Amino acid sequence: MDLAYLRAHPQHLPTFLTHQRIRETPVSGGSVARASRLTLDDGASLFTKTWEPGTPPPGYFEAEAAGLAWLGATDAVPIPEVFAALPSMIAMEWVEPGPATRAAASAFGRSLAELHRFGAPGFGASWPGFIGPLPLDNTVSAGPWGAWFGERRLRPFLRLSVDRGALSAADAALVEQVIKTIEGYAQSEPPARIHGDLWPGNILWAHDGRAWLIDPAAQGGHRETDLATLALFGGAPHLDAIVGAYNEAFPLADGWQQRTPLHQLHLLLVHTAAFGESYRSAVRSAAEAAARL
Repeated sequence: MDLAYLRAHPQHLPTFLTHQRIRETPVSGGSVARASRLTLDDGASLFTKTWEPGTPPPGYFEAEAAGLAWLGATDAVPIPEVFAALPSMIAMEWVEPGPATRAAASAFGRSLAELHRFGAPGFGASWPGFIGPLPLDNTVSAGPWGAWFGERRLRPFLRLSVDRGALSAADAALVEQVIKTIEGYAQSEPPARIHGDLWPGNILWAHDGRAWLIDPAAQGGHRETDLATLALFGGAPHLDAIVGAYNEAFPLADGWQQRTPLHQLHLLLVHTAAFGESYRSAVRSAAEAAARL
């Protein structure tokens, strides 16, 4: 199998892998997917992901491909080309990793601003979504943003977190208070075209000197959400350069720094829902800060 054949017959890729007709090397791929580097007969490399263990939810990899295509249609930020999006796997362009430099970070900040400025038809997306291993309600809404964010991005993952024992009733009451009062401190803006799951691990710093976006939960959302999640889990390399370049290209509304915990609360609740109570203190800290706005 070469790249031309794969483009014409993507559905044959699992068969070639099953019969070991393609060289496969395991690589790091995150907490849900089994990731590999494939080398085709023409020397081309691919990055592939399969669900581990078992079978992915219907539409899981197709949603990732739809999000990558939607972000890539802007030509704003480097996005890997998808060659196959099948029920069992996704295969895309291999991007050679490289160092995270300040120059790349500044360029990424400007590109992210351009992506956000491109906009979206509404909050949500036109395909069923996923974030990490969990379903994401992408039903498109005209807004306002605060009500949409509270009902579609906070409350569903709050309920899952409580049901799975990751958050207590007191934790839930605190987050519910944020949801009830969100319109009082939400900054209203038109829907931006956002990555939707932009923690630092979803930037791929490449050998070509650019920062690529991977693993999106792409949607129409608030641009501050992407910037807020870049600061989670230790923060992206050269975050000051990213934000500085972004703010020069597409100035942020006054008070955006104070609203960061509100925007982070969504992804933190996803983590308690998916991975358990080890993220409980982070949820509480974000909710307490958001409630003080």
